[in-house]
Amino acid sequence: MLSMIKILVVDDSPSQQLGMKRIVERLGHEALTADDGVAGVAVCKAEQPDLVLMDIHMPISGGLEATRRIRAEFPAVHVLILSISQDDADLLEALQAGAGGFVQKDSSKAQFLRAIRLVLAGEAA
Repeated sequence: MLSMIKILVVDDSPSQQLGMKRIVERLGHEALTADDGVAGVAVCKAEQPDLVLMDIHMPISGGLEATRRIRAEFPAVHVLILSISQDDADLLEALQAGAGGFVQKDSSKAQFLRAIRLVLAGEAA
């Protein structure tokens, strides 16, 4: 089990955001939320989370641009990209933006938790 961490869920889908938030809270961690990349950067500035679970495709400011900004402004904050996309170009672009990993939204809970652990440990997921 991971020790208490602060995790920000950035997703424009209320149901996806709620589902991720519930998983984070069930693990005993603090869950923060934002509806888009701009709001996600603002929450990072105010709250300094340990990890951001970032949707890749969102209106206003997508996950890749937000990841670039977060990694530039808050280098200690880890980012794990969440997506339904299976496009290798999205994966490559996410890693180039500074994400520590990429996980499918329909992954099993075990795969999701493993990705979180790897990214928080500074390894690629």
